[in-house]
Amino acid sequence: MKRTITIAVALGFFASAALLGTGVVAQQRAISIATGGTGGVYYPMGGGLANILSKYVPGLQATAEVTGGSVDNLKLISSKRAEIAFTQVDAAVDAINGKDKFSAGKVPLRTLLSLYPNRMHVVSIDGTGITKMSDLKGKRVSTGAPGSATEVFAFRVIEAAGLDKDKDMTRERLSVAESVNAIKDRKIDAFFWVGGIPTAAVTDLGATPGVKIKMIDTADLVKKMNEKYDGVYSTDTIKAGAYPGQDKDNPVSVVQNILVAHESMPDDVAYSIVKTIFDNKPELVASHREADNITLQNQKKENAGSVPWHPGALKYLKEKGVTP
Repeated sequence: MKRTITIAVALGFFASAALLGTGVVAQQRAISIATGGTGGVYYPMGGGLANILSKYVPGLQATAEVTGGSVDNLKLISSKRAEIAFTQVDAAVDAINGKDKFSAGKVPLRTLLSLYPNRMHVVSIDGTGITKMSDLKGKRVSTGAPGSATEVFAFRVIEAAGLDKDKDMTRERLSVAESVNAIKDRKIDAFFWVGGIPTAAVTDLGATPGVKIKMIDTADLVKKMNEKYDGVYSTDTIKAGAYPGQDKDNPVSVVQNILVAHESMPDDVAYSIVKTIFDNKPELVASHREADNITLQNQKKENAGSVPWHPGALKYLKEKGVTP
């Protein structure tokens, strides 16, 4: 297994080395960034983040690690096996409050950045008879990989639609890449995925010869979800043509993505991470275009829900005239 150390230790070392002068030789240090599956957006964007941190922080070697997604990432932060993680706000709110999948204990999180909106994809294909949420009853459905926030969000959408996730469907727990392969092979009829636009695996499905993609609307369920789940959801539209064969607009439910760290991360380290991202944003956008949503204007309190902002991140934003 690859040995890693936390970014707090690594960057703390470099800050000390800088103070001591050029006579100190920085040691190469490796850190992990908790991302998601290879078929989603977290992983390529995490790779871009790893590149800019490795490039612009002397002596630091960051690596984007494949994980199960937000829930797994938050547990890695809790155990301090990762210091940076991508997550959806709904999962992060559960974590900081010790709810649902985090009933074993609260996770002391802090927000570094608001990233981009995650859109709920409920994907099917021609021939399954599925055109709306109620049609999922009696079908074979993947609700996302274990350890993912897709699963958290999917359960809430299913509940808001008046369906029982255990009784009304035959449920699988597949990643987006696995879901695409399963629906191509007619092993499932539909799948849930929460991600940015475009998601590579969904693009692959839409481009498959002989397959006609169907995107199921979920925007009408947001009000009911927000009545129960802290108002963290909103609505948006996946425009027609966002995926090959998608011939109409898809009104969907949305949740924000944030970049988080453990509350113990030193303020100067958090400041450096946020500054490096903004200073080198074009390189991050090159990893995935959703990174273009990382703007000063989008650093809003509501985008992080009840997850407090890290003081180091707040210091940088204040210098830029922004107060979440």
